[in-house]
Amino acid sequence: MAFVHDGGSQAEAARRFEVSLWCVRDWRARKDLRPRQRGVARQRKLDLDRLRAQVRQHPDATLREHAAFCGVDRSVVGKALKKMKITRKKRPSSIESAIQKSG
Repeated sequence: MAFVHDGGSQAEAARRFEVSLWCVRDWRARKDLRPRQRGVARQRKLDLDRLRAQVRQHPDATLREHAAFCGVDRSVVGKALKKMKITRKKRPSSIESAIQKSG
């Protein structure tokens, strides 16, 4: 912004620093050019280790039962199981082998 304060035009500053004219105008309108702090990372409710242990102990439980145990929605458990590469049961051994691979 020193370039514009020292007499350079906004259009010339945009060309020189390879930014849009809108960007130069926005920066000039700001009081503070430091980056704005984004939101604080939220705390996740689901403990993946606890879910993994629950699935090991109760491999035949439904998503609804796992969700009730963990205190979260069914879709959260489904996404977490997918992330852990534990898919829906196709054969009795499929969950056991997936648990061994993921943990």
